[in-house]
Amino acid sequence: MTSSRRSGLRLVLGVAALVAVVAGLFLALSRNVQRAVEVRAMDAIVAAAKSRMEASEGGSRAADFINIPIVARELAPGIHQATGVGNVHVIVTDEGDVVFDTGLSLQAAKQRAVLEAAIPDLGVDRVILSHSHADHASGTRVWADEGVEVIAHVEFPEEQRYLKQLEPYLHGRNRVLFPFIPEEPPDFGPLAYGGVEPTRLVSDGQPYVFEQGGVRFEVIGAPGAEGADNLVLWLPEQKILLSGDFFGPLFPQFPNVFTMRGEKVRKPIEYVRSLELVIALEPEMIVPSHKDPIEGRERIRADLVRMRDAVQYVHDETVAGMNAGKTVHELMAEITLPPELELSQAHGKVSWAVRSIWEYYATWFHFDDTTELYPVPERAVWGDVVDAAGVDALVAKAQAHVERSEPVHALHLLKMVVDSGHANVAALDAQQRALEMLLEAAEAGAQNSYETDWLKAQLRRTDAMRAWL
Repeated sequence: MTSSRRSGLRLVLGVAALVAVVAGLFLALSRNVQRAVEVRAMDAIVAAAKSRMEASEGGSRAADFINIPIVARELAPGIHQATGVGNVHVIVTDEGDVVFDTGLSLQAAKQRAVLEAAIPDLGVDRVILSHSHADHASGTRVWADEGVEVIAHVEFPEEQRYLKQLEPYLHGRNRVLFPFIPEEPPDFGPLAYGGVEPTRLVSDGQPYVFEQGGVRFEVIGAPGAEGADNLVLWLPEQKILLSGDFFGPLFPQFPNVFTMRGEKVRKPIEYVRSLELVIALEPEMIVPSHKDPIEGRERIRADLVRMRDAVQYVHDETVAGMNAGKTVHELMAEITLPPELELSQAHGKVSWAVRSIWEYYATWFHFDDTTELYPVPERAVWGDVVDAAGVDALVAKAQAHVERSEPVHALHLLKMVVDSGHANVAALDAQQRALEMLLEAAEAGAQNSYETDWLKAQLRRTDAMRAWL
């Protein structure tokens, strides 16, 4: 090859290398610009959602989460967290960084931005997802660049599939309880649910263990709490458990064996076994994907044991009642936690768990009502009852139940009147009082966020109906 040709080749190669460098810088700049634009756009959406919630009389517990400021903090050496509706965690190592949970898509870009500001040379090569719920996994696209390993439970694809397939049905339910989400489920773009494709799946009883930069990671299947696809991340040297939603948004609490917003039943005994697995780890710090870390080995162990024993107790009492021939409604009213097992019921509720366990084992047919077998609901004859008894008589009976502090009895009668198109001011006044009594009892008692938000939504509906009279 002549010297001129060699020089020409070197020039071509040099230009090609320069173009590659410039292209790389341009692409990097484009990603940063794109994320900055996304942060501003998502902030605007969140601000609009907050305004809607503030304008809604009665509010929502969801505001407690959407109003959490997004900030970065170091929880322990090398373990960073970006707060938000769902917390995002980065474990820093000398050989690349590991992300645990990716938060809500509305907040993911901003959470990454605050973590990048806090962690010099942030470089992610693994993302671990605790489960498929949107507030834990929908930010994955912000973190899982090409070549990043995405680790999830073996049941993750199926859980994501059914939630996506039922999204049109479930979205309206979710929006009653989480009004910051869009009015309609987005079917494309950064807010659309689904599309997460794990590259490594972890089975129950077969933890995925790896070492990276001198840090040992154990990814453990722990199903039963928020679904069949739960994972936790155990850092054995630090004695730190990143728990995702394994405990729900509070610790300790009675778990959501059943969620009234609608999802598959969570298996109670499976959760008991998962709790036993976590107890055996003896964590000194629990880092949940909602709210703040919990510290203290003895405190954590005592609370874990109480949670395990409470779930086992409710399960066993429900089974014993079924075997004794009691109805599901009798057991919902009778079964309560003994004083030594008392837990917050702000997320899961004992009476709902009783019904959930009953129907998990014995299905929807309670073996006491023939009409349950056929596609004719009770509401099909409510109009007949109203015609026969008269609107005024039914409303008077409902008012009498309200006076006797029996709001649920009153609502049974009022539902016949209101839902069959015979609502009047007296009926709606009685309905409002019955709902207010239930809300007062809920706020003074279990303070279950789902129950209180539902009752507030029904009170708003009652007001709207009164405005149309």
